[in-house]
Amino acid sequence: MTVLEIENNLHNLVANLDKENFIFELLLAYGIPKSTIKRLQGSDHDKLTSYGELVMRKKLFFKVTDNELHATIDELKSSKEVLKHLPRFVLVTDYETLLAYDVKTEDSLDIELLNIINHYDFFLPLAGMEKTTFTDENPADVKASLKMAKLYDELQKNNRFEIKEEVHSLNVFLTRLLFCYFAEDTNIFPDNLFTSSLSSHTQVNGSDLDAYLQRLFTIFNTPNTKREPNTPAYLNAFPYVNGGLFALHVKLPTFTTRSRSLMLEIGKLKWSQINPDIFGSMIQAVVTPEHRGGMGMHYTSVPNIMKVIEPLFLDELYVEFEKSYESKTKLKALHVRLSKLKIFDPACGSGNFLIIAYKKLRELEMSILQRIDTLSKERSFVFSEIKLTQFYGIELDDFAHEVAMLSLWLVEHQMNLEFYKAFGRTSPSLPLHDGGNIVHGNATRLDWEEVCPKNVGDEIYVLGNPPYLGSSMQNKKQKEDMASVFQGIKNYKNLDYIACWFYKGAKYIQNSNTKLAFVTTNSIVQGEQVAMLWLHIFKLEIEVFFAHQSFKWTNNAKGNAGVTVAIIGLRNCSDADNKYIFNGSIKQKVKHINPYLTSVNVSVVTKRTKSLSKLPLMEYGNKAVYGEPLILEKQEKERILSAFPEAKNFIRPLKGAKEFLNGLERWVIWIEDKDLSLAQSISLINERIEKVKTLRLSSNDSGAQELAQYSHRFRDTKTSKTTSLIVPLTTSERRKYIPTGFLSQETILTNAANAIYDAEPWIFGVISSLMHMVWMRTVAGRLKTDYRYSSALVYNTFPFPNISQKQKDEITELVFGVLDEREKHSQKTLAQLYDPNKMPEGLKKSPPRPRQSHRTMLPPQTIRNR
Repeated sequence: MTVLEIENNLHNLVANLDKENFIFELLLAYGIPKSTIKRLQGSDHDKLTSYGELVMRKKLFFKVTDNELHATIDELKSSKEVLKHLPRFVLVTDYETLLAYDVKTEDSLDIELLNIINHYDFFLPLAGMEKTTFTDENPADVKASLKMAKLYDELQKNNRFEIKEEVHSLNVFLTRLLFCYFAEDTNIFPDNLFTSSLSSHTQVNGSDLDAYLQRLFTIFNTPNTKREPNTPAYLNAFPYVNGGLFALHVKLPTFTTRSRSLMLEIGKLKWSQINPDIFGSMIQAVVTPEHRGGMGMHYTSVPNIMKVIEPLFLDELYVEFEKSYESKTKLKALHVRLSKLKIFDPACGSGNFLIIAYKKLRELEMSILQRIDTLSKERSFVFSEIKLTQFYGIELDDFAHEVAMLSLWLVEHQMNLEFYKAFGRTSPSLPLHDGGNIVHGNATRLDWEEVCPKNVGDEIYVLGNPPYLGSSMQNKKQKEDMASVFQGIKNYKNLDYIACWFYKGAKYIQNSNTKLAFVTTNSIVQGEQVAMLWLHIFKLEIEVFFAHQSFKWTNNAKGNAGVTVAIIGLRNCSDADNKYIFNGSIKQKVKHINPYLTSVNVSVVTKRTKSLSKLPLMEYGNKAVYGEPLILEKQEKERILSAFPEAKNFIRPLKGAKEFLNGLERWVIWIEDKDLSLAQSISLINERIEKVKTLRLSSNDSGAQELAQYSHRFRDTKTSKTTSLIVPLTTSERRKYIPTGFLSQETILTNAANAIYDAEPWIFGVISSLMHMVWMRTVAGRLKTDYRYSSALVYNTFPFPNISQKQKDEITELVFGVLDEREKHSQKTLAQLYDPNKMPEGLKKSPPRPRQSHRTMLPPQTIRNR
């Protein structure tokens, strides 16, 4: 449901106010299904007739009263009886006044009931549109975004924007409109000039609004000296704007009474309070209706942006400022340096990173100029030397590209006003200067040096937050982008899409005074992707000079994914020792940063098919490949054995990581080829064999189809002669140790776990050691935040010495100690035992048992499935 539909519904509600059904009509207005309303009207919760109350769990608590409204709502919003229903809103009314309280945000509403239309946004969460909360929240941004969303919906309803040119024209129109609103409220235009002129010189039905705006936009692109002599005074009152914003002629949409009215309403907002840092991203959501539920969800918070730009260049500039503090000559040299910097974001979106970088450089510039004035003991008359032309960007989305340019113009004006406050002078806002070098295009295909040229002596900083997209999430075009970027490189297909930016960025900064820092999913610094990407980057003589280790990348918008990311800074290899690793609030100076973002001087670890340390073979358990009908739950197993006791010879315990860690029981029908005829004579088993055959034959996988002739078994048929050592594929990042264990020879392992068949006990000790855990945490991949244990990347690459039999026996005794300690808590699962907050003290210490004999195999009584 769009905000326009909600407003129309509220208009109807107010025009036909029905006190008896008001609350139900209100819920319908915000898209609550009619079937739900009917259930409410017929339920015990509908007590409007007797108590004047309605409860809709997790939505609202509504009460009608003639008593003091404020006292009533104060009582209700703290009432346990009310809050037990977890309402989002508490509403109280006497049908003249409406009071409402948002339990989540603690916002309040106190209005005349008939004025609810003007406060529709208060109840947007009822329609699934969360009210975004920002740090230092600016209500003007939110209101303007919501109003613009309504206008966009209205224009969509009365126009067709289908082909690329039509969509582009709409995007250009909206950015021009935003500029006009901002300009008339911040002294670029005379106060209220645009809105009042629109109101006075166009028809109420909007029929001539497109012609009026087209003529006005032409005026903005025409210097005063070149305007037609017969230009009306109301148009001549507008200044020359230029700067490229109004240069192109684009087709304007058709307007209606409603869209014209909305434009006038938008003009009444406080546009001087708009914050370009946030606003650009919020406006992006206007043209992406699926993102309306979290308006501003693309907004990257300033603290997160600062994690990129401070170590990339800003910290160094401030250090230089401090060193130059007592020297006018050095300060002036630093000022010149600032005027020549280039900032380049090759995935700039609506320009958040560029905007913050621009603001921070302008702030530093003002500090430098103020210090020069102090040292000179007089006020100088220099102006800002930092220009928008120093800022470069690439953006694939057309509207975001337009908004980025607009946002840079807006922030330039705001910083000019700050400059005026500090120095009593500033550069004129009009005509506009070039609004940054923001290119609309695909950054993976464009030549970055054409977008942001690298001239001799240039100091360039590349930054941003490119798109992530794991290999399985990439569409056909993105896969083609990957192939283009990694042309000539093998084994790139499992890389995340963001790897394109790191590889292109590394080649761009090579052999130049250029540095780079991107936000990235931490997957490219874990597991197999490290070798796929970083070997090629390091061959270019590029090094990591700062890194924020993995953390949750959150912003203040509703519904953000909370992706686990890292921030990586790259530069040309240098002897400088100013390398830093950030872990939360801790900043550590180090001599080396490896591609796993630690300070250990370790090379890139690549997959191995055999153990580097000649440890026994570790492999996956058995993969079913449509063999699931052979897997039995407890009741299924008992049903078969009850009807056919002889089937016990074909049923064996089945364990994967889930079953092993959580003490769950499952079984599998396990048939040797030589016993197939006997097994098929058992009808309940044969039925399952036939189901497997049907599934495999109906598959599009030719390999699965070939397996149909072996439908009595899994694709893999690996078993042990004595015991199997099981190692789960994933383990929680919270665990200090990997929960491993021994399974009997009867137990079949699934491919949800790694297995070492017929392993000697001391191998358990090696895998469970803290030394191995450190290695695993360094080189393993991740599944979200859990560690993904890979035999090829973790086990086979683990450097372990060739130890003596005596040492193996000593480790074995320690293994027995761990197993015995587990047995003391046999009522608990391994998941419970290895929870770091609940792990028994004895298991943490695990003292060895008294030595009995040197054994190379676990005795039967110590073999346990848990």
